[in-house]
Amino acid sequence: MPLVTAGWLALERKHPVEPLHWYLAVLGTDPSAQGQGLGSRVLGAVLEQCDRDGVGAFLESSKESNVAFYARHGFRVSEEVKLLRGPTMWKMWREPRS
Repeated sequence: MPLVTAGWLALERKHPVEPLHWYLAVLGTDPSAQGQGLGSRVLGAVLEQCDRDGVGAFLESSKESNVAFYARHGFRVSEEVKLLRGPTMWKMWREPRS
């Protein structure tokens, strides 16, 4: 098994099972469209649904520069994972807002 696959599977095994939450697997904006609020609007719509449902949200970021972006939306780093021959990953959690 390639090391990248092994690293990814190790991350998945550490994915929280409880409490009930939304797993935000992929969010990205084309570099030419960054800074226009598009990512915030998409993320905001999902987080509004999380808040209505009363559930948290979980994601993993492979870019340290994105940690501050997610923090502005209420996420906090729960763990930093250094993958063998891969990027550092920041596991992030957001509690629902009432």
